[in-house]
Amino acid sequence: MIFYIPIKRGLIKTFLLIVFFLFFPTSLLASQFKVTEVYDGDTIKVKGYRVEIKLRLAGIDAPETSKNKIGFVQRYSQEAREYLSGLVLNKAIEIEGHGYPNIDLMLGTVFLDGKNINLEMVRAGLAEVYRGESPKDLDLDPFFKAEREARTAEKGIWIQGDRYISPRTWRKTQRLRSICTIILFGLYGQKENNKSYHQRPERGQNNE
Repeated sequence: MIFYIPIKRGLIKTFLLIVFFLFFPTSLLASQFKVTEVYDGDTIKVKGYRVEIKLRLAGIDAPETSKNKIGFVQRYSQEAREYLSGLVLNKAIEIEGHGYPNIDLMLGTVFLDGKNINLEMVRAGLAEVYRGESPKDLDLDPFFKAEREARTAEKGIWIQGDRYISPRTWRKTQRLRSICTIILFGLYGQKENNKSYHQRPERGQNNE
């Protein structure tokens, strides 16, 4: 039996998750988790100890894929996802946990054969250093150094130069665009409904 995490179906699974990480600290999870899915360039799903965990790679921010049918895909999001898949998909990894930004998402650093995968994504020019609040136990100096080197070498996302838009800015733009699109669809639907109502023949008209 496998308990799926993120957990959105009651307190029992939430309790199991908390107990799991209390008794199995992340420092002891070497090679016990296997990557089963790569969502994008900074988010994966791993399975081990009869649980599945959605894991966000700490300290990095990769180009955004579309989360719904309305949204648009950011440039290099597919390349970032494919590169991360090539590194970790279907492979056993080590996780250094940094807590939970919310109940359905774990924040962590991924290691494979001693290599810091989070840092590798920045080195490849397929992720930037996360500009929001990062874990206090995470040293970002190597990440900023790797980003400067990737930018200078114009690797991946950095080849766009001044046209580059950070994932953080992209998310804000897409949220606004999605809201505007929903409003426009709503207004259009209301207009069509009103049009259909006014075109409806009066009672008895066809009988004249």
